[in-house]
Amino acid sequence: MSKIVSHKEYFINRDISWLDFNHRVLQEAENKTVPIIERVRFLGIFSNNLDEFFRVRVANIKRMTLWGKGATGFLHEDPYVLLNLIQEKVIILQSRFDHVYEKILKELRKENIYMIDEKKLTKDQLAFTRSFFKHEVRQWLVPIMLTNKLPFPELKDRSIYLAVKLSKSKEKGKPTYALIEIPSDELSRFVELPKEGSKRILMLLDDVVRVGLEDIFSAFQFDKLEAYTLKVTRDAELDISEDISESFMNKVSKSLKNRKSGQAVRFIYDSEMPKDLLAVIIKGNKLSKGDHLIPGGRYHNFKDFIKFPDIGGQRLKYSPLPPLEHPDLRNAVSLLSVIRTKDILLHFPFQSFDYIIDLLREAAINPNITTIKMTLYRAAENSRIIKSLINAAKNGKNVTVVIELQARFDEENNIQWARILQDEGIRVIFGTHGLKVHSKLILIREKVGKNMRLYAHVGTGNFHEGTAKIYTDLSLLTCDKNIANEVEKVFEFFKENYKRTTYRKLFVSPTNTRRNFIKLIETEIKNAKKGLEAYIIIKINNIVDEEMIEKLYDASCAGVNIKLIARGNCSLVPEIKGLSENIRATSIIDRFLEHTRIFVFCHGGQEKYYLSSADWMVRNLDRRIEATVPILDKTIQSQLKDVLNIYLSDNVKARVIDSKGSNSYVEANSEKPIRSQIEVYNYYKKLLDV
Repeated sequence: MSKIVSHKEYFINRDISWLDFNHRVLQEAENKTVPIIERVRFLGIFSNNLDEFFRVRVANIKRMTLWGKGATGFLHEDPYVLLNLIQEKVIILQSRFDHVYEKILKELRKENIYMIDEKKLTKDQLAFTRSFFKHEVRQWLVPIMLTNKLPFPELKDRSIYLAVKLSKSKEKGKPTYALIEIPSDELSRFVELPKEGSKRILMLLDDVVRVGLEDIFSAFQFDKLEAYTLKVTRDAELDISEDISESFMNKVSKSLKNRKSGQAVRFIYDSEMPKDLLAVIIKGNKLSKGDHLIPGGRYHNFKDFIKFPDIGGQRLKYSPLPPLEHPDLRNAVSLLSVIRTKDILLHFPFQSFDYIIDLLREAAINPNITTIKMTLYRAAENSRIIKSLINAAKNGKNVTVVIELQARFDEENNIQWARILQDEGIRVIFGTHGLKVHSKLILIREKVGKNMRLYAHVGTGNFHEGTAKIYTDLSLLTCDKNIANEVEKVFEFFKENYKRTTYRKLFVSPTNTRRNFIKLIETEIKNAKKGLEAYIIIKINNIVDEEMIEKLYDASCAGVNIKLIARGNCSLVPEIKGLSENIRATSIIDRFLEHTRIFVFCHGGQEKYYLSSADWMVRNLDRRIEATVPILDKTIQSQLKDVLNIYLSDNVKARVIDSKGSNSYVEANSEKPIRSQIEVYNYYKKLLDV
């Protein structure tokens, strides 16, 4: 690799690249071809994404400011400079967000859906709101008076507050200040007022509380009450104790309690807030400019807009795409019997996730099944996956679940699931010290006479019924002995991780994933130099690992044709003459979150196909337990190639990835608009007619 390639202009900073991704999410909220209710929800997704970005990435960079020169070497950027770049970009995006929100409100009104505040209430609406406040809201409010005599209250992460300034117009004395937490965990953020003819009228809970301010502070006889929204985002890092006498689950539980009071990494406030009130809040929270003080609009915590009410009829939302049956499974009495005869590839949410639940249910009651093992990174609230495992244990099966307690923002849920599973007699393993378990594996053992038969699942996504409806993911179900035996080896590693394990079929991080992908790229480079056909197709979530990117640059320089679809972070800069001119990179954002990781290598005409739980990031390749599986079935390979070609042909939702973060839409080279997610759905639908 040429020395010049190490310069930062050839690697987009991962955090700047992530903000470019979130810009693409905001584009969906701007896009008038997207149904209006879905556009509102994209505002919520954008906001939720940004919250998590500050909790994790910005918090991490702030911690690195304590490293001195070491941080600059690690980040390839002075952390203070990077924080300023992030601040500038976030303010631009926030301004754009506010503009989009105002436009959407106008378009909602055209559909007879009105968002109003407390200043626009009619007499009848005011009476309704006061009654709603009295009977539903008041009980949840705990106003806190801000005085020098008491410690300043610690503002909670994920909450929104009204900062209140109270004064008496006839007196010139010092005003009184207070804080009120909006009870959005206990009540819906959206309050629907009585209909007016065909009009649907919504009000935010924040404004209902504003209506009740006089009632809340009636004992003080203030006649001037002003309220302004604010929120704090805190560092989400878990600092886990090294106390060897304490169980890992207890350590995680304790660190979760500490997270709630993590260092502030962002403070957003209503830009109309009076300077004296703002100064009191900033001083009380011991905030500084380095804590990303961001002026905003009247409302915050737009993540709640993900749950915007279903009002106004179906035409204001996406048309339903009911999950399809799999052609080989639709009439199957037994899934296990089908898997014995052929590999099955399921593609969610285009095809039904129920097949995974049905597989576990069948295994739970099959008298010949002795053992079920699976990894669990995230699970749904009322998980049928968990219920199926419990049912299997009750039916005498030996059930083992490897559960990742440090799945970001699902730690508390996973602790609860671990306790429930343990109470049901299921063996729970908490992964491996220092390595997150991110692989998506199931192993089922069946007794056949004196022998054993193994069934395996290797996938790209979580065993989560909720996300399976909105994330695109792949699951391979196979009885292939070599693959199943190696999946069993992974589970043995969870149990006895001091043993060294070799894999010939699977790529397993941190053992051999990086090495094997590099070998595959190097084969393409060698073939290109020989004048043979050489190409690579990659569909991935994030690609930021510099060694892997440099290998792709090497491949491009050798003449390897590379097509890359990266949904999120992409530090690779495509189409630089003499470096990456043979790399084309796009990103697709649409109704489903693209989550599949697929890799195709020409390999001298003997194409090799893989699906993986791993992105090309240092953490996935070196610090997590991930699994990549080869696709050996020729029919499945052909279908995967068809699906990839559809994604590569997208001229409706695909954006060009470039060094400027322009996110320009791919220009249509054909008369027919190709929206890949709809075309993929139709592709699978046609397979049912064959």
